[in-house]
Amino acid sequence: MKQAVRRVRSRASGFSRLSRGERLRKLRELVPLGPASVAFLTGDGGLSFDEAERMSENVVSTFGLPLGLGLNFVVNDREYIVPMAVEEPSVVAAACNAARMVRACGGFRAEADPSVMTAQVQLDAVPDPDGARARLEARRAELLEACDRAVPRLVARGFGARDLEVRVLDREEGVVVCDLFVDVGDAMGANLVDTVAEAVAPLVGEILGGEVGLRILSNLPMRRRVRVTCEVDDEVLGGADVARAIARASRFAELDPSRAVTHNKGLLNGVDAAAIATGQDFRGIEAGAHAFAAHGGVYRPLSTFSRTARGLLGRAELPLAVGTVGGSTSAHRGVRAAFEILQVESARELAGVLAAVGLASNLAALRALATEGIQKGHMRLHHKKGAAPGTRLALPALGGEP
Repeated sequence: MKQAVRRVRSRASGFSRLSRGERLRKLRELVPLGPASVAFLTGDGGLSFDEAERMSENVVSTFGLPLGLGLNFVVNDREYIVPMAVEEPSVVAAACNAARMVRACGGFRAEADPSVMTAQVQLDAVPDPDGARARLEARRAELLEACDRAVPRLVARGFGARDLEVRVLDREEGVVVCDLFVDVGDAMGANLVDTVAEAVAPLVGEILGGEVGLRILSNLPMRRRVRVTCEVDDEVLGGADVARAIARASRFAELDPSRAVTHNKGLLNGVDAAAIATGQDFRGIEAGAHAFAAHGGVYRPLSTFSRTARGLLGRAELPLAVGTVGGSTSAHRGVRAAFEILQVESARELAGVLAAVGLASNLAALRALATEGIQKGHMRLHHKKGAAPGTRLALPALGGEP
């Protein structure tokens, strides 16, 4: 989703203490917004029934989530205001506070792989399964050309089929899978690679024999990963003792899968909130992230925090299939407004920002756990849900995981 002009400032001290009208006025000072986005944000944030009916099935109403703003984010030297749709206030508060700390030390660095998705064609009862790889490799060019013919508009934009792999899953039963790798550009790409899998399956079956089974994408896009890092000095975190405690908490997650699950949930709190606001398939993101965490045979953390001479180094890596075109990016007025606020120019840039929000959420949760405990700040904000409308509550420093 291209932006003609990019003028964003993400630092807004005291934003949470402003009234709604003051927040919206401040937002318009921080980022240029068009009339449609302003109208959506000043309304109730809902969809009309007709819009909802076009987007889903058996629709009886719409269901809202709060849309908050992740402030203070700097990724690859660019400032971002990150829309976050989530019902848990501590998730937004935590991300903002951790982003402020990282900002003071240079911000996040992120890099994302090209948007290569995996289409799978499964076959059963393949004769000579051990020879399947050689038979398909001999016709590699023909297969990749067949992939491209299925998605001509994608190919016209410079994307399309890039590679294929063959794996034998069960020799006795002749179960073989052909993985087809397709660069989908700025799309999430599920529909594109499903189209490729269904179009190429007959040719794969003709070459290998046996019975064609499933033809569908994988939600574990191993060639579409994002990596993000941050460095935070001891004094910014609250001292060397706090930094050491965070590193110990991170090591706990490396050693214990039970802890790693909750550690990863802390990271995905931020990723999911930003993904929902920008109309992404957060269920696919979650599935891929957890599968990647367990890819080596033991469930492990998606992020780590380790000691440096000055403080902490945080790292995260995960597969992340997101898009700036297609899906809800044009169908949902709130998603369009979210992209206008965020101002990303490509799916790869979006992936880097979402990963940075995840790492910020993770850092915030670990800092809270390693110091005062997660409940003090989390429950202070949690009580806000039961307060009378208009009640102002003091905000905690951090929170996140529960």
